[in-house]
Parts: sequence; C-alpha cells; structure tokens
Amino acid sequence: MRIVFGIALALLVSPAAAETLVERGAYLVNSVMVCNNCHTPRGPQGLDMARALSGGQTFDEPAFKVTASNITPDKDTGIGNWSDAELKHFLVSGIRPNGSAIAPIMPTVFYTVLTGRDLDALTVYLRSVPSVHHETPAPEYKVALKPEIPTYAGKQANEADLSDKLARGRYLLTIAHCLECHTPEGPSAVHDFAGASGKGGRTFRGPWGESVSPNITADPVAGLGQWSDDEIKRAITQGIARDGHKLKPPMAYAGYATMSPQDLDAIVAFVRTLLPKK
Repeated sequence: MRIVFGIALALLVSPAAAETLVERGAYLVNSVMVCNNCHTPRGPQGLDMARALSGGQTFDEPAFKVTASNITPDKDTGIGNWSDAELKHFLVSGIRPNGSAIAPIMPTVFYTVLTGRDLDALTVYLRSVPSVHHETPAPEYKVALKPEIPTYAGKQANEADLSDKLARGRYLLTIAHCLECHTPEGPSAVHDFAGASGKGGRTFRGPWGESVSPNITADPVAGLGQWSDDEIKRAITQGIARDGHKLKPPMAYAGYATMSPQDLDAIVAFVRTLLPKK
C-alpha cells in the first residue's frame, strides 16, 4: 500500500518541482532569457563561451553607449560582492546596488513578471558559473532615459497560473523579452509598446553587420499570420524564416534551440494572439 501511495505521490510532483534551482536557473539563463546573447563577448565567429557572461558586447544607440556588464561571480569586475537581495532587486528594477540605473537595452522591465522561484533560481545559478575577471567600460548616457512599461509586464507572475498554456506562453515570451527587439523605438530609446508592439522594424548593428527585427504579430501579410506552427518553431530554434533565408543576430536561436518542447509550444500558441500590426 505504501509503495502504491508513493508512486501516486510521485506522479503528482510537477516537473518544475522536481527541477533543482540550479537546473532551473541554467535553463532560464541559457535557453529562455538567453543572457549570453548580450553578456558574452561576440566575435566574427560567434559567442566566446570560454568567457561566458563576462560582458563585452557594446551597444551604441542614439540615447546611450553601453557595454553589457560582467555577471559572473568575480568580486572585482562582476557581481561577486552583490547580495542575493541586491541581485534580485536589480533584475526587476534595473537599479544597481550603488543606486544607478541600467540602460533600457537590459530588459529588466520585462523581468518584473519573474516568479519568486525563478528569481531564486537565477540568483543561485549566477552564483555557480565560473568567475571571469573582465572589466567593462562605464556606460555613457546621451539623453535622459524614460521609464517604460512593456506589454504584458509590470506585475509578478504566480507560479500556479503557469499551468495554463497561454499564460505560460505569455510569461515565457515576456521574460525572453521578445517584444524588446520586435517593437520599434522612438526618441530617447522609448519603445512604442502602445501602438506597435510586435511590429518589428528595430535596427541592430554588430559584427554580423546590420539586421532589422521582423513583424511577429498575427498580421497575415506583414507578420506570422500565414506561418505554420512548425515554421515559427524553425525560425525560433534554427533562425530560418518561412522563405528559407537565415536570420541574423541578435536573434538568439542557438539558445532557444535548447528550450523544452512544451515551452516552445506555449510560446507559439501565445504569439498567435498578438494583435495584427502592419
């Protein structure tokens, strides 16, 4: 009888509950939030994973010039001296322990939805990665930065709600900050979330040259409205568009390729609900 009860109890344990915090943090950092995409140095051949998360990519925008910071546990050049509370506060507020604000290229405004468990997982995992001594330049702000409230962000998510497929898709799309890149910017690096969320049109420059984010709304002509689920998944995980052309960085398909099938299904289901924009 005890054996039967034990088996039944085990079947009730969700995958999330069985996953350790370090495992969950690794999954979030590498597969969903794709932190390496900015915080790992990039060269002509791609990301330098020997210096993973040590900073190095520079973003020279009309409103600021910043270099992604070192988020390894190095005490001199990374986050090794930050407390857990300081790190969690930074992730959801964009405010460093010294009181200074991060540039909006760091999508902390999207991370406001992070569940308490996911914040714990991120903190534990970032403490566990190899420490790399690598100092990055101080940020340069060219204009006063304005606060933003992205679509679907602003309120912490409840872990219990994420069992619903669409709610989970919304959560994952938000912490993956898809709308940060796929929404055009106006003056002072402010996104037009109210009128053009998901419309695309933002330009990125880097070692790969120049790329422009595409429309990911449900519009049947300008967006993904005519794409099949498999075509959307191929674009996300392989960087191949419906017409067969290869997507350029900063589309982080190499990281998304390691996302679980269930999470990928949830994201595709939710992307289908994005209001059409031309």
